[in-house]
Amino acid sequence: MESVKLTKLVDMLGLTNVTPELDISETEITRPELNRPALQLAGFFENFEKDRIQLIGNVEYSYMYHKMTSEERHICFGNLMGYHVPCIIFCRNLEVSPGFKQLAVDNNVPVFSSDMETSSLIAEIYRILKEELAPSISIHGVLVEVCGEGVLITGESGIGKSEAAIELIKRGHRLVSDDVVEIRRISDNTLVGSAPDITRHFIELRGIGIVDVKTLFGVQSVKERQEIHLVIQLEDWVKDKEYDRLGLEENYTEILGMKLPVHNIPVRPGRNLAIICESAAVNYRQKKMGYNAAQELYKRVTENLMK
Repeated sequence: MESVKLTKLVDMLGLTNVTPELDISETEITRPELNRPALQLAGFFENFEKDRIQLIGNVEYSYMYHKMTSEERHICFGNLMGYHVPCIIFCRNLEVSPGFKQLAVDNNVPVFSSDMETSSLIAEIYRILKEELAPSISIHGVLVEVCGEGVLITGESGIGKSEAAIELIKRGHRLVSDDVVEIRRISDNTLVGSAPDITRHFIELRGIGIVDVKTLFGVQSVKERQEIHLVIQLEDWVKDKEYDRLGLEENYTEILGMKLPVHNIPVRPGRNLAIICESAAVNYRQKKMGYNAAQELYKRVTENLMK
């Protein structure tokens, strides 16, 4: 099961730890959904999702401290924390009472505070958790951003993927990852690729060694993550094999259950792979904007034959 460390989420959101005496180093979040415990504050715990992060906003806070007696609050807070929820977050810098804090410490439930509005915090937490907990896979290849499009270059080891990436970087495009690409499906139609922390910004060039792209070409030459739109599969040139020369039919490959357009590019001496990859990305961009060069050529030829 995918999970994200609570400490990482706290750092990303800039939360204030109200219960620093509790050890949260091993606490993990496994659900992207959140819960505002309005019904639970009223004593209704049927179908309560205890694995979700609990958020206290203005509505819950007003009910807790303006409509409930001290005894009712103590019982309600105890019941809520008795489920050992991952954590409780107070929005809008709402004050956490000493009694609530003590109950949280006694039940080992970390409590945090945020200055963000409730709706904004919900959206940000959901965005982060949706990405961090998304189905993921690691693929051998190179991911570059070319003209705003995420191009995943794959192929056998040593076929020229990294060399093509270096040339693309020199032409003004950006590197996301070399050798290993970590891919996450963050929605039904979105794949996002990134680099492992240990290899981020590095490229291996056979005969030269490891190259630090960020240092050599500047910060404008790298990118932390990128949505993947197109796959280019490099393969050795086979003399008698027929290759697609028109592109009337789209070919697709599947990654994490999602179909992506793919081009199989034969490699032989004299072919500039970087320019081919760049042209493929621009052509894909044109197709998204409604123009298909292959179909336009087919239309012209058909019209000429009918004359």
